[in-house]
Amino acid sequence: MTDPLAWMDELPLVAILRGLTPEDAASVGEALVEAGFRCLEVPLNSPRPLESISRMVEAVGDRAVVGAGTVLTVEATRAVAQAGGRLVISPGMDAAVIRETKALGLVSLPGVFTPTEAFQALAAGADGLKLFPAEIAGPAGLKALRAVLPAETRVLAVGGVSPETMGDWMQAGAAGFGIGGALYKPGDSAAVVGERARTFVEAWRRIR
Repeated sequence: MTDPLAWMDELPLVAILRGLTPEDAASVGEALVEAGFRCLEVPLNSPRPLESISRMVEAVGDRAVVGAGTVLTVEATRAVAQAGGRLVISPGMDAAVIRETKALGLVSLPGVFTPTEAFQALAAGADGLKLFPAEIAGPAGLKALRAVLPAETRVLAVGGVSPETMGDWMQAGAAGFGIGGALYKPGDSAAVVGERARTFVEAWRRIR
C-alpha cells in the first residue's frame, strides 16, 4: 500500500465531498481517481459519512488515500480509523485530535488561519496545514504566513479556489488545494464530478 503522503505529494488536490451518500461513494470515488485525484475527503457532517468512507476505501483504497473532513473530536478520529479512513482533516486546530490522528497512524491536516495556530498544529505533529477559509486570507495572507513557516511545511489552500486562481496561490506558496463545491455538490453524477476533476488536474499540471 502506497504511503498516503506520497499520494498527496504526487497530486495534492483533496476532493471535499460534502453531502456525499454511501450509495454514490464508490462511483464518485472511481470517477475522481480516474481523473487523477489521490486524496478523497468525506466531511463528517455528510449523510452516514463513515459508511461512505468504508465503501470508498473498498472501491479505491488501493489507489487513493480516503478519509474524513470536519473531524472535531478524538472520538470522531477513532471512528474514521475504524471505518478504514487514513486522512483526518479539520476546520480548526485541536491538538488532541492531531495527536490522536498520529497515534493511529493517520495523516493529519488541521485547519489554521493564524501563525499561532499553524505553529501549534505543527508542534502537535500535523503532517500539513489547511489554510481555511482561504478566500479570506487570500494569496497575500498565505505568502505572509509562508514567510515564517518551515520551508518544508505543506500548506493547502481550502475555500474559493478555482482552476483560474490556482496559479496565484501556487506563487504565494500553496503546496496544494482542497476543492469542495466547485468539484462536487450533493446529487451530482459521477460523470459530472469526473469532468470537473479533470479540469482541476489539468490546471494543476499546467502551473507546476
